[in-house]
Amino acid sequence: MRLLFVHDRFGAQAGAESNLQHTAAELKRRGHEVGLVHGPGTGRGEQAWRGIFPFRSGLEAGDAARGVRSALAEFRPEAVYLHNSPDVEAVAALAQAAVPVVRMVHDHQLFCLRGCKYPAWSRRPCLRALSPYCVFPCGGAVARDRAGGWPLRWVSYLARKKELELHRRFHRLLVASRYMREELLRNGIAPERIEIHAPVPPPAETDAPEPTFGARNLIVYAGQLVRGKGVDVLLEALALMREPFECVILGDGHHRPACEALSRRLGLAGCVHFPGYVPQAELSRYYQEATVAVVSSVWPEPFGATGLEALRHGLPVIAFDVGGIGDWLRDGENGFLVPWMDRVEFAACLELLLTDKPMARRLGARGRALAAERFNFDRYVSGLERMFVRAATAPSQEAAA
Repeated sequence: MRLLFVHDRFGAQAGAESNLQHTAAELKRRGHEVGLVHGPGTGRGEQAWRGIFPFRSGLEAGDAARGVRSALAEFRPEAVYLHNSPDVEAVAALAQAAVPVVRMVHDHQLFCLRGCKYPAWSRRPCLRALSPYCVFPCGGAVARDRAGGWPLRWVSYLARKKELELHRRFHRLLVASRYMREELLRNGIAPERIEIHAPVPPPAETDAPEPTFGARNLIVYAGQLVRGKGVDVLLEALALMREPFECVILGDGHHRPACEALSRRLGLAGCVHFPGYVPQAELSRYYQEATVAVVSSVWPEPFGATGLEALRHGLPVIAFDVGGIGDWLRDGENGFLVPWMDRVEFAACLELLLTDKPMARRLGARGRALAAERFNFDRYVSGLERMFVRAATAPSQEAAA
């Protein structure tokens, strides 16, 4: 079938881009024609995207709707797979198209003006639907402008509300976890239009060597360094530990300077290192040398795919019990789920695994088995494939309801 992907970026960036790239490549390998409507390039991995998508149509800033309509007319897809939307007018153009649209809801942007599901003055997860409360007192309508120029930018509540209403017309909305399904239900999406398809990474690491669980006592964090990822909270937990350890913080982001400064203030500079972003092959090497992986997110993770990746390498995982993490992390079976922001318990779980290597090895083996059984890439893509076929052959009244 002919499947048109739509995304606000072109190239590698974060989890959404990785999922899009691997999914499209596999669908193309299975004989489907894939095209791409996209926003600006990221400067990373763009050549791989060019190889996957023979048909590509870049969107002009301020006129995304016209670009979407032009691509639909030229590529003539049987279904559209929308990832992150360029703007609300592009969403409107897709909602009006005579083709079923499936949206992958990667994060909270659709129903949270701040995009992180916690208010500016706290990181306590928000349980509200999109409403005027998001403007005041939450203050989500005013955000930092990290693109340069003015320090602040305005996020329109009315535009976000319109975008959410348009999504109710799409054929399906895909989410990664039960938590994200509940968020869509809270925001008025009909339950029959929501499907859970966890974004499973490709099987390149399935045969990764077993971790050493050695005396180095290596702890691995992999992910973005932004406030919601809780790296500062992780550092505060590490400062409570008495057992010798080494921790690598793999990734980058605007919170990195603050975390590096906090690490120095806590006296952790000799045992906590910030190598920055590392390619997949190097990340796998860190996993092989580690004893435990951590997911320190204090925002409600939609899924937490980096933790699943660590499980696939045979590592136990310790994480705060927020968002969709509980869909793959089972407390006491393949790691530990720690109460939100409980630094003392987080440190205690880390010390337990560092001092009891047989337990760490057992939990890691169970995690690897769970990842292979429940989160299989071929099964994931096959599920998407069946869903797209159903969408393309669904009665037109269902797609437009």
